This record gives sequence, structure tokens and C-alpha cells, in this order.
Amino acid sequence: MGRLTVELIPRTLFFSNVRTLLPKKYWNTIRKDSYNKAENKCEICGDTGKNQGYGHNVECHEIWDYNEEKKVQKLLGLVSLCPKCHQVKHFGRTSAIGKQAEAFKHMEKVNNWNHKQCLDHLKVAMSEWMERSKYQWFIDLSYLNEKYEIPKKLINEAEKKRK
Repeated sequence: MGRLTVELIPRTLFFSNVRTLLPKKYWNTIRKDSYNKAENKCEICGDTGKNQGYGHNVECHEIWDYNEEKKVQKLLGLVSLCPKCHQVKHFGRTSAIGKQAEAFKHMEKVNNWNHKQCLDHLKVAMSEWMERSKYQWFIDLSYLNEKYEIPKKLINEAEKKRK
């Protein structure tokens, strides 16, 4: 299993993700493919949302790369996560809904970290977020055409929504 990290999306990219940029039918195909490949288990901790008290097993999370020089956020892939791991990934939103203590506890457990190690990791993630949030970013969704054969025209339209 992988290490659980916080991934804060720059403020200028809030609400710009595959789910919101593509028509619902494409998002449903993509996320369900991710769930099936992961056998409906979290790809980080191996747990399921139903074991954690949620009504669903996993949620689809986007893996992004940031080209700091060109200011391009590029989609690299998708991963299925249990709700608790997904809350850690999106720690800003998790804090806004009052679940930061639960997220810290889960990150400590999954990574075998103490609270200070979690705080240190969060400080680095926050610093990176603050710097990235100073800029407008372009979004690159070419992965979706390469992996899922989503029409380039549709991807170009989605990318233009962010420009």
C-alpha cells in the first residue's frame, strides 16, 4: 500500500476537476473503471468506506502533476480511495467541514506517524499550496483521451473552461 499524503489544490483551481469539467456520463464511466480496477478497495490503505460507516466503498481521486514553470496542472491518472484517505488528500475541504481531527488520526494510522510528523507534512503541503495559489493554472486532461479515448474535442472544451 502507498503512503498517504495531503494534496492541496491551488485556490485558482478550486472546483476544476474531471467530475465538474466533463459530462456526467464520461465521469461515471471513468470513476467506475477506477473502482473496478481497485476491486472496490482503497488503493492506499486497503479499507472500504462501508467498513468505515459510509454508504459506499471508494471514491475516485485524480492524480495531478504541476509544471511550476509553465503553470500547467496535468492529469496523470486516477486512484480509488476510501472516504477517510480521500479526506486526507483534500485536507482543506476536510478542515472546512470540521473533520480535520479524524483525518489526522487516519493519516497517523496509515503512515505509522505521530501527530508531529503529520503536522510537519501538513506545513510543507500548506506552503506549497500558498505558492501555487498565487498563479492561474492551465489544465491538461490529455490523459483522458489516451486512457479512455474521450474525444479530443470534448477534452479541449473542458480545458478551455479553465483558461
